[in-house]
Amino acid sequence: MDKYAVVGFPIGHSMSPAIHAQFAAQTEQDLSYSAIEVKPEVFDQALSDFFQSNGQGLNCTVPLKELAFEKADQLTERAQFSGAVNTLKLMEDGSLLGDNTDGIGLLTDLTDNLGLSLLNKRVLVLGAGGAARGILGPLLEAKPSMLYLANRTVAKAELMEQLFSPIGRIHACSYEGLAGKQFDLVINATSASLSGKLPPLADKLLASGAVCYDLAYSKKPTAFIEWANIQGAALSVDGLGMLVEQAAHAFYLWRGVMPDTELMLQQIRVAD
Repeated sequence: MDKYAVVGFPIGHSMSPAIHAQFAAQTEQDLSYSAIEVKPEVFDQALSDFFQSNGQGLNCTVPLKELAFEKADQLTERAQFSGAVNTLKLMEDGSLLGDNTDGIGLLTDLTDNLGLSLLNKRVLVLGAGGAARGILGPLLEAKPSMLYLANRTVAKAELMEQLFSPIGRIHACSYEGLAGKQFDLVINATSASLSGKLPPLADKLLASGAVCYDLAYSKKPTAFIEWANIQGAALSVDGLGMLVEQAAHAFYLWRGVMPDTELMLQQIRVAD
């Protein structure tokens, strides 16, 4: 039986084993999928051990995505731009292909599940860390009229602006620099929301009918979702849909078949 797993630290909270087990049953694929706790300092050894024991593919989560990027022998274009790898696939010649399905997972959730179009929309991304880097390429390719990237340290956002310039225009700015502007879609790519913290966001950032999307997910509304509701967002959503959709794209890379995510999302929402 082909082996797959998710590695990270910590990993006990991961929903990936349940998601991939459902995908495997649905598509009649004979595989096993487990969660393995791996600290960064032993990542190389864990990688070697896994692929030497009939491992065929890995998902890599925090804090291992950048290390996986370094270990991949070849990278998809979206992984190259992301600077991080969340999916590794063992190729027939023994090499490792690195991909990043976070951005396409987000875009699939926004467009297919939520019915949104980003064409000519004003988009704001909060935070210029690894999470933002994984989603900026697909967002730009969806052709918004403008994409702002706000960060406490503006220099980090400016680096992203330069990196993604071949794909499209990013406006790097501070949080204070957002005052007076309005957006149709605001995406929180900071991790602070889960701990009840938010960047210093101005009032009236949301245009009429605006959507707010938090990449993080939890059973209780995150601080960002609460802010969005107070500010009058037409729709405020956490990252559960993105989690399922990025998993589906990883599954497709590994097995060549795309699972139906609608049933999976319904089951998770009911369980919550």
